[in-house]
Amino acid sequence: MVTTHNFGFPRIGKKRELKFALEKYWRREISKDKLLQTGLELRQQNWQSQSGLDFVPVGDFSFYDQVLDTSFMLGNIPSRVRDLGLNQKEDELDNYFRVARGRSGVDESSCSCVSAGEMTKWFDTNYHYIVPEFDKNTSFSLGASRLLDQVKEAKVQGVNVKPVIVGPVTYLWLGKSKGALNEKSNEESNKLDHLDDLLAVYAQLLDTLQAEGVEWVQFDEPILVTELSQEWQHALRKAYFQLGNKSIKILLASYFGELQENLQLVCELPVAGLHLDAINAKDEILKVIDWLPNHKILSLGVINGRNIWKTDLTTTLDWLEPLHERLQERLWLSPSCSLLHVPVDLASEENRDGSIDKLDAEIKSWLSFAVQKIEELQVLAKALNHGRASVKEALEKNSQATESRKQSKRVHNQTVKNRVALLDNSLENRKSNYQKRAELQDKKFNLPLYPTTTIGSFPQTQEIRQVRRDFKNAQITESAYQAQMEKEIKCCVEEQESLGLDVFVHGEPERNDMVEYFGEQLQGYAFTQLGWVQSYGSRCVKPPIIFGDISRPKAMTVEWAKYAQTLTDKPMKGMLTGPVTILNWSFVRDDQPRSTTCLQLAFAIRDEVLDLEAAGIHIIQIDEAALREGLPLRKSQWQSYLDWAIQSFRITANGVADDTQIHTHMCYSEFNDIISAIADMDADVITIETSRSDMELLDVFDDFKYPNEIGPGVYDIHSPNIPTVESMVSLMEKASQRIPAKRLWVNPDCGLKTRTWDEVRPALVNMVAASKQLSAQA
Repeated sequence: MVTTHNFGFPRIGKKRELKFALEKYWRREISKDKLLQTGLELRQQNWQSQSGLDFVPVGDFSFYDQVLDTSFMLGNIPSRVRDLGLNQKEDELDNYFRVARGRSGVDESSCSCVSAGEMTKWFDTNYHYIVPEFDKNTSFSLGASRLLDQVKEAKVQGVNVKPVIVGPVTYLWLGKSKGALNEKSNEESNKLDHLDDLLAVYAQLLDTLQAEGVEWVQFDEPILVTELSQEWQHALRKAYFQLGNKSIKILLASYFGELQENLQLVCELPVAGLHLDAINAKDEILKVIDWLPNHKILSLGVINGRNIWKTDLTTTLDWLEPLHERLQERLWLSPSCSLLHVPVDLASEENRDGSIDKLDAEIKSWLSFAVQKIEELQVLAKALNHGRASVKEALEKNSQATESRKQSKRVHNQTVKNRVALLDNSLENRKSNYQKRAELQDKKFNLPLYPTTTIGSFPQTQEIRQVRRDFKNAQITESAYQAQMEKEIKCCVEEQESLGLDVFVHGEPERNDMVEYFGEQLQGYAFTQLGWVQSYGSRCVKPPIIFGDISRPKAMTVEWAKYAQTLTDKPMKGMLTGPVTILNWSFVRDDQPRSTTCLQLAFAIRDEVLDLEAAGIHIIQIDEAALREGLPLRKSQWQSYLDWAIQSFRITANGVADDTQIHTHMCYSEFNDIISAIADMDADVITIETSRSDMELLDVFDDFKYPNEIGPGVYDIHSPNIPTVESMVSLMEKASQRIPAKRLWVNPDCGLKTRTWDEVRPALVNMVAASKQLSAQA
C-alpha cells in the first residue's frame, strides 16, 4: 500500500487568525494564554484537514518562523536577549519575539528592546526566516518542550505524527558567524566548527521523540539541491552516520530542485527513507531508485507545494503506476514541499456576506489550495492502492478542469505574444551612460549631499483599509473614494514637508499590496478574497494569479502621482513594482516559460514608466525586491535567469530621457554575489536593506566599484524600535568608507506601510537629523 504524508500546512488560519492574534498580543490587547489557545485551535484545525493522511506533520506550526523555532529548541538564543536578566522560563515566548522583531510588545521599556535577528529569504521563496547566529560562545542544549507538547497534543487527537524539523546541516548553513568568528575568508568552516556540539543535541532530541512513541521523524535538508563544497558534503555524511544509528526512523527530505552531484551521497546515507521533489527533479527518480538500497522507502513529492494549479491527476498516474509496480509499499506520496507557500482552502473563496467573489467559476475550477492538494494526494494514493476505477468520478472531474484551462481563449492574446516575439534589443538601453545622466539630474533636482527619501509607502491605518474595502464592495462612490485617497496623499505630503525630506512619495494609500495593486489593473490576472500566504511573522500577502498573457489596458498610477506633485515643489517619485518582482511574487502560469511571462510584464510596466514621465514625474522608482530570490539554487544556472531578469528590468526602465532619474529597491536578500548583474540594471539609484546586517551587505563594495548611486537602508522598518541619530550616522559612515558621499542616499530599508505614525515620525525625524549631521561633517 502507498503511504501518504505531508511536509507542513499553512499556519496562519483560513481567515488569518494567527496574524490577528499575534498583533493583538504584541499590543497587549490579549493575554499570552489567549495567544497560545489560538495556536492550539489552529493546529487542531490543520490536523483535521490532513486526517486522511497516513502521517501528519507536527512541528510545522510556528508563532513566527520555523527556523527561529529550531534555534530556541536548540538553546541557540543570541546573548543580547539571553543576557537581559529576565525570567527565562516564564519569558521564553517574549524572548522569542524579541529575537524575531526586536521586542515582544509595543509598550516594552527600553531595557527589553533589542536589535532583531537578521531576516532573509528561505531559499528561492518569498518566505522569510530569522537567521541563526553563531559566535565563539555559542552552545546548544535541548529545549524541545514546544515540539514535544505538540506531539502530545496531536496524539490526543488521534494523529499519527511525523515531526518535521530543520536538519542539522541546513541549520548551520542557514546561519551566520558573528563577532570574533566572522572571518570572511573562512566563514564556512567557522560554522561547521559547531557541528559536533549540534549533533549531540539532535541525538538527544531523537531519543526524546522515540521515548514519546514517535516512529518517523523528518529532517529537512534543502541544501541538498545546492552546489555543496566537499566540507559541507562531509558534514552531511558525518551528521547522518551519527544520527542514522538510532532506532527511530529518519526521513531525509530535499526539495526545491534536483540533487544532481549530491544524488549518490544522499542515497548512501544510513537513513530509513529519502524524499525527492518530483515536481522539480522528476528526471532523477529512476536514478534514485537505482541507487537506493532495497530496504529504504522513497517519498515522491508529486503535488506542487508552491503553486496553485490543479494537478493533472491522470497524467501523474501514468508515470506513477510503473514506479508503484517497482517499489510497492516502499513508495510514499506527498506534496513536493511544505504547503506553507500556498493559501489554505479554495472553498473560502465562495461568496460570503454579500462580498464580491473575485474568482469566476472557470478560473476557480483550475485551482488547488492546501486543503485541495491534500485531497488530490489522497485520490492518487487510492488510485494506486485500489485501481483508477475506485476514483473514477474524481479523475473525470479533474480531467475536465485541466482540459478547460488548456483550451480557454482567455489565456492567450496574440498581440501580446507578438510584442515579445518582435523585441528590439535597443529598448534595453538608456540614451547616455550614468556619468552623463548624473550631471543632467544634478542640475535638474539640485539635491543636497546625503539626500533623504523613503521607499514608497507610509502607514496604512484601519481607516484607509476600510475606505478601500467600501469602494471595492460598491458601498461608496468612485468620487468619494478618490476624495478620501487624495486627503490621505495630502497628509503624507504635508508630513514629508514638515520632516524636511528631499524627495517625496505620495504614500500609496490606494494600494493594498505592491504586486496585487498592479495585477488588478493588468489583463491576464486573477485574484482571491482569502488566498493569503505567510511572508514572515504576522505579515501575510495575497499573491495574484497569472493565468494568461499580460497587458496594460490603461495607466495605473499616473493620476495619483500627478495629484501628489501638485502639492509640493519637491520632486515626487513615481512608485512602481518591477516585472521580476511581480513575477516572483505571483502564482505564475506553468504552461509557458517564466522568462516569457516576465517579458510581457516588462512591456506593460514600461508603458507606465513612459506615461509617468510624460505626466511630469521625473524620478521613478521601479522596485525589484524579489530579484535575488528568483535565482536558481545552483550557481551554475544563475546566468540564464539573470540574463532574462535584467533584460526585463532594462526594458521597463530605459525608455526615459537622461534627466529622468530611475531608482530601484531591493530588500532582505543576500545580493553580494550578483552585484555585477545589479550594476548591469543601470538604475541611477538603488536602495537596499543593510540595517539588520549592520552594513555587512556593503562589504562587496570593498572589491566591486559600484558605478551608480546607492541608498543603504539606515534603519529596520520591520522592527517597532525607533532608531537613534547616532546609529544611523554610524551606519552611513561605514557606507561612506566604500562609496563616495556624493553618491549616497539616506533612507529606511523598506516601505513604512506596516508601521504606525507614532513609530514613523520620530524615526524619520532622526533620519533627517542624521543626514544633516553627515552633510555637515563632509
